This record gives sequence, C-alpha cells and structure tokens, in this order.
Amino acid sequence: MNLIKYRNIFYLFSLIIIIPGIIALTAWNLKLGIDFSGGTLWEIKFEERNSVSAQELRDFLLLENADVSQISSTNQNSILLRTKVTDESKIAEIKGQLNKSFGKTQDLRLETVGPTISKELTQKAMLAVGAAILGIVFYVTWAFRKVEKPVSGLSFGICTIVALVHDVIVVVGIFAILGHYFQIEVDSLFITAILTVVGFSVHDTIVVFDRIRENLKKYSGQPFENIVNNSILQTLTRSLNTSLTAVFVLLALLIFGGEPIRYFVLALLIGIISGTYSSIFNASPLLVTWQNFRKKIRK
Repeated sequence: MNLIKYRNIFYLFSLIIIIPGIIALTAWNLKLGIDFSGGTLWEIKFEERNSVSAQELRDFLLLENADVSQISSTNQNSILLRTKVTDESKIAEIKGQLNKSFGKTQDLRLETVGPTISKELTQKAMLAVGAAILGIVFYVTWAFRKVEKPVSGLSFGICTIVALVHDVIVVVGIFAILGHYFQIEVDSLFITAILTVVGFSVHDTIVVFDRIRENLKKYSGQPFENIVNNSILQTLTRSLNTSLTAVFVLLALLIFGGEPIRYFVLALLIGIISGTYSSIFNASPLLVTWQNFRKKIRK
C-alpha cells in the first residue's frame, strides 16, 4: 500500500476540514465562558419542586433582567446557569425572588469571576499554548539532530508543528462553529484539553518519525519516499490501536460523564481523532513534500 502516493488527497481533506473552522473563528470567534469574559456560574437545586425546567427558569431570569448566556439541566435534578451578573447584591436579590416563586433553593455551586481575573487568565492561557508549541519545536529539532541524510532535524521539527497546529485549528474551529450555532462556551478546561491534544498529537507523530529515523539507517540506499511509506505502514496498527482505546474511553465519558465535563471531553475526542489522522497522513507525507521541494530548489 502506497499511502505517500496519495498525500495531496490527504492535504486536501485536511483543508476541507480546517477552512470552515478558520472562517468561523475569523467571523464569530470563540464564545468565551465566564473564566475568560467574567460572570457567574450558578448551579441551583430546588428543594420543594422537582419539575422546574431550564426554560421556565430562563423566562423568570429574563424578567429579573439577568443576562443569561447558558442554562441547562443536570443529572442531579439541578439547573446550571451562566450569567453576566457579577454583583453580589444582584445575585442575592435574584435568589430571594427565586425562593418566593419556586420555593426554597440550594446553591450547589456559585462561582463569580471578575473581568480583571478573566483577562489575566486569557493571557496566561495563550502564553501556555505558545510556550508548549515552541518547546516542542526545539525539542524535536534537537532529538532528531543526528538523523541520516537527506533530511535534517529542523525538517522533523517543522513538520511536527504543522501537524500540531492542524489539530489545534480543527478543535478551535469546530468549537467556534458550535459556539455560534449551539451557544457552547469555552472555559479553562478547554485550554487543558488543547494542551492535552498538543501532547497526544506530538507523541503520535514522534512514534512515526522515530521509525523513519531507524529505517533511514537500515535502508539507506532506498528512495526516501519508500522509507517514509514503509515506516507509516509499520506503525499504522500501533497508532490506530492506541488512539481507539482513548476514543472508546472518551465516548463513554461523553455519554455518561455528565454536564460539567461534557465539552472538555468533546474537545479531547475531536483533538485525538484529528491528531491520529495528522500524524499518519499529514506529518510524515510533509517530510516527503519538504524534501522534494528542497531538491527542486537545489536543481
């Protein structure tokens, strides 16, 4: 099976996936949760009534002039809502009106994040992602510095980052679309998911690259394209088995894990599927494209 032969098709498929996400990100941006935009996360349980619906509570809060960005029922017979309200006196007033209208309530969770804290968190999140990517470039370049010709350690580092950025754009782009059409917000857990996806993507890519490095020594007389293709085929089963075990666990968590971690798990699931694809069908074929481009320049 010659996978490298169809590398342009794999590149095209990746573009078809990431271009809508880039457009969505440019046009709508991500829908930021209270961790980044500021606001209140409030989980309420009604002690005297078990049948208060999320829509019923939303209508009530609208009458109280509370700007509700998201509201949903949980598996614990409670309602989780996110509002732009950060003033404690306003929250106390709304809680008093709730007790009058629906009976006694219990606060399972009440978290307020101010705009100053959220701005600092946004900056630190961007810094964390950027530092992780830069660290990976330097490490991969250094780790493959003694690789056999015709490739260089830098080419391995650059191809790793291209595949990694591909995976990040896929996750962020899909969440930009989900945020616009389904009001799904991103919070600090989303950054955790992105960093996890970055690590998983690089891990999977380096497994294939390491096999390429071994085969360059073992089959030094063969064309580089054949060596890369054989290396992908030799690690294909291992990569798919590793990814599928993670995917099955994440699917179970997505279905049964509950509301608080649902979108964190969804981001991980999308990222791991994308990372598996990019490690096999993007990163290694990019090495071949890189080398062919260098040959043309030399000629």
